[in-house]
Amino acid sequence: MELELSRKQFRRLLDMAYIGNWILNSTRGEDRFTDYDEVESLLFRKAREAGMDALTEDWQGVAVPSQAFASGGIHDAIMDYENNVFFDILAEDLARRDMDDVPIDETNYQELASRFEAYIAEFEEHGTDHILLDNGNF
Repeated sequence: MELELSRKQFRRLLDMAYIGNWILNSTRGEDRFTDYDEVESLLFRKAREAGMDALTEDWQGVAVPSQAFASGGIHDAIMDYENNVFFDILAEDLARRDMDDVPIDETNYQELASRFEAYIAEFEEHGTDHILLDNGNF
């Protein structure tokens, strides 16, 4: 297979491969999806061949993203994603809890959406500062 990309497009592909592999493998420890590691390594090996040496380094004989690549802002994008996902999941879980975890259908979807939006507004204004836990329930 052959794929033609501009230098800028290839750089974006490296970002996407890194982010995807991070999402899939960063929490898996030794139980990694190695086929994704292999694709990432292939792309970073190609980066070296394309003269993008600063973006790749070798680790145990395998091409991997360099420290410069990893610390060059890509984790800021990952953190933005994780923060948004965290608050969306938390808001939906709290909204469903408030509704006693009843199944959602067309009769109560608007109530769920309203509660969700209220939580999102709260989190946007105050983050988690107003979340309180009753430690007696643990």
